[in-house]
Amino acid sequence: MKGNLGKIILPTILLVLAYGFWISPDFKEIAAGVAIFLFGMLALEEGFKAFTGGVLEKVLKRTTDKLWKSLSFGVLSTTIMQSSSLVSVITISFLGAGLIGLAQGIGIIFGANLGTTTGAWLVAGFGLKVKISAYAMPMLVFGVILIFQKSRQLKGVGYILAGLGFLFLGIHHMKEGFETFKSAIDLAEYAVAGYPGLFLFTLIGIFATVVMQSSHATLVLIITALAAQQISYENALALAIGANVGTTITAILGSLSSNEQGKRLAGAHLIFNVVTGLIAIIFIHQFLAAVDFVSESVGIGADDYTLKLAVFHTLFNLVGVMVMIPLINHLVNFLERFIKSEPDSYAQPKYLNDSAIEFGDTAIEALRMETARIYDKATKVIAKGLSLDKAKILSGEKLKHVIRAHDKVVSYDIEDVYEHEIKSLCSAVLDFSNKLNVTEHQARRVSRIRMAIQSVLIAMKNLKHLQKNMLKYINSGNPHISGEYNRLRQRIAKAIRRLEKIRSDEHSSTSILSLDALKLTLEKNMGLLHERMDELIREGHISAEMAISLMNDSHYSYSIIHNLIQVNHNCLKSEEIDQSDAEHMIALNREEISSVLADNQNSAE
Repeated sequence: MKGNLGKIILPTILLVLAYGFWISPDFKEIAAGVAIFLFGMLALEEGFKAFTGGVLEKVLKRTTDKLWKSLSFGVLSTTIMQSSSLVSVITISFLGAGLIGLAQGIGIIFGANLGTTTGAWLVAGFGLKVKISAYAMPMLVFGVILIFQKSRQLKGVGYILAGLGFLFLGIHHMKEGFETFKSAIDLAEYAVAGYPGLFLFTLIGIFATVVMQSSHATLVLIITALAAQQISYENALALAIGANVGTTITAILGSLSSNEQGKRLAGAHLIFNVVTGLIAIIFIHQFLAAVDFVSESVGIGADDYTLKLAVFHTLFNLVGVMVMIPLINHLVNFLERFIKSEPDSYAQPKYLNDSAIEFGDTAIEALRMETARIYDKATKVIAKGLSLDKAKILSGEKLKHVIRAHDKVVSYDIEDVYEHEIKSLCSAVLDFSNKLNVTEHQARRVSRIRMAIQSVLIAMKNLKHLQKNMLKYINSGNPHISGEYNRLRQRIAKAIRRLEKIRSDEHSSTSILSLDALKLTLEKNMGLLHERMDELIREGHISAEMAISLMNDSHYSYSIIHNLIQVNHNCLKSEEIDQSDAEHMIALNREEISSVLADNQNSAE
């Protein structure tokens, strides 16, 4: 259905444009102005994306812990970028990656709507009163030169300059086009008064914004047409309302590749803009009176309709924010009920979605969170593979009692769970990481995540080998061999419990040191096990076959614990790049651990 609709809409738009070019040469200049303006928007967005590989993400994480900060971030970022679409897509990607909550995302979207009003002020107050085409050419020249540089930041600056140049050039052509177009066709003759005109031109504004996918472009088109007196002031207000509602299409399209959280944010964006538009339509006369009052107060002329349009655009968005802010929690609850979370189904990544790929640190955080989710699943599988329950392991109960309470063999198909869930999720993480275009610093973080995934897979492989003899001997009539295998179970359970405590530690540097301490304990326990095994063999408590199995399985249990430690070492928690690198440098390696143990042994002797 969607494909068929696209096949109809695109040819229709092309035919309308061709007809417009045929009936009026002046229409070409307006259409060219719109096209140049839209191209400038694309270049501007491309330029700002060059600076989203860490900077924007870090700012976002630090400035969205309170509602007023979320609103401020939305206003400021949209004012700087002049693209609420880019801010919406970035916010959806962050929400999809689980970096911010839905209420925070909604706050940013509300602020972004206020931020779009600055575009109307810039065009109406500066773009139409200054010959901005004179500024366009130098920006284009410098911008194109910088685009060809190797540095990502210089390229970004180049795209921003070129984007601004194209924006200015597009505004100039639209302005000139409407002024000359009036000699051929006076669109003002088709003005519709009253509420019929209000609804008609609101729909036209929605359609125009859906086609161009830019409320900024629609607003510029409206302002330039209004300046040339090609549309009436009342109809221009209706077009602005329609542009506000139509801009939600970008967020909706951006949410299609996101998870349920991204879809909820797009829903919130749609609800906010529709409600704001309805308020503006219902109270249009009150808004007109308020616009006249504000305009007179700040010295805007009674017939300066372009600036009055900017006042109107700001007022009705501000009223919309004021109306909706007290309802944010209700809106969140409604969206969570209406767009339900998909069950944590077999082998479906939760945090990996295409909307995050373009933003470096966001994508890496999504990878880290998905890896943490795989780790949680893996530890549940390990517990069940040892006939234990993870919830009991993590409880406050003594592990000896937990092991004693689970002394019966429980049949559990590790191979099936591994193939259909763990392995496929690990593949999804690796596939997603291969799609990323990252900096050198980010590449190191991605590499550690891949190593963490490798550690999970090795742990699962060792568990499959361990389970065979584990299930055979924990119920053995020989108390010595069953006791040793229960010690192996207890050792793995203790490591899972300690790792969970380390993972919940707020101080990542402390956590890295705790992991080193756990590595030392692991190596020490392995030494004690070999000593005890030698004694059991010498005294004839276990057979040679049992001893061989115990030797192999002690190695598998060691490897399981070691790889669980490595997962946490490589993918502990969200960290700043420099801090993370420093902490990984201080972590002990295998040789250093052996050296520490040898020193301790010498001291004891």
